[in-house]
Amino acid sequence: MDARTILLLLLALIIVCFIAGWIVLVRRRTYGTESGPIAAPTIFQLGIGFVTNFFDTLGIGSFAPTASIFKLRGMVPDQQIPGTLNVGHTLPSIAEALIFIAVVQVDPMTLCLMIAAAVAGAWLGAGVVASWPRRAVQIGMGLALLVAASLFLMTNLNMFPAGGNSLDLKGIRMGIGLFGNFMLGAFMTLGIGLFGPCMILVSLLGMDPKVAFPIMMGSCAFLMPVAGLRFVRAGSYRFQPSIGLAIGGIPAVLIAAYIVKSLDLVKVRWLVVIVVLYAAITMLRSAYKESRPAPALKTAEA
Repeated sequence: MDARTILLLLLALIIVCFIAGWIVLVRRRTYGTESGPIAAPTIFQLGIGFVTNFFDTLGIGSFAPTASIFKLRGMVPDQQIPGTLNVGHTLPSIAEALIFIAVVQVDPMTLCLMIAAAVAGAWLGAGVVASWPRRAVQIGMGLALLVAASLFLMTNLNMFPAGGNSLDLKGIRMGIGLFGNFMLGAFMTLGIGLFGPCMILVSLLGMDPKVAFPIMMGSCAFLMPVAGLRFVRAGSYRFQPSIGLAIGGIPAVLIAAYIVKSLDLVKVRWLVVIVVLYAAITMLRSAYKESRPAPALKTAEA
């Protein structure tokens, strides 16, 4: 049995473990803060899951657009947005990984080690972010959205490195790649999507940019269940929109991967840049307001 087959079998096992763990934790309802009503998702929440994961499969990324919608619509408390993203997008991300690991050629050892580094980073990051106060999350998410908007802008302006044709990493390049993916896994728990940064990382290391797809999607598929269940255990997420992202996202992945396959995404990215920038400014503005002391109440003179 080769490494690729083992990864695919592990992903299938992770699906079962993640769903089972989520159900057990929801039934216990003994974890941290309130995670929202146990209710069926709305049509709008399902639509968010469908649209964001459709474009995610085509390489746009889902975290920044979803976080922007949540913030602008006031659907999820700011401090629970990172957890909701990681929990809700887990199952669609696993579906993407199953597809791209199966069809895109990459050195199995490089793929496995890069995924392991991202998982380690996510495990560490989720434990930290889940306990952050709201203002810290607002600042972190605001900066994360600014980074995401910059990456979309760089993509449209063709400022990414061209990459090479290598299918593996060795020596110092392997060390740099593992450290980089470890950090990207940790940052994902804050809401910084892994797709754009991972594409840049593998291209700078001389790998074929196509190799980024199984690496970044495999990394997300293995790290998000780890991070997601930590957020669920802490109650630092919203249940209803998470279900909407998951249920709406899976068919979108299949349609994008097997039917649409490619689109002219330049105009979509320009729209995303505008929306994400606005959401970033709004998030940072909220953090600034919370930092200001409340005005003293004036007492009437006798």
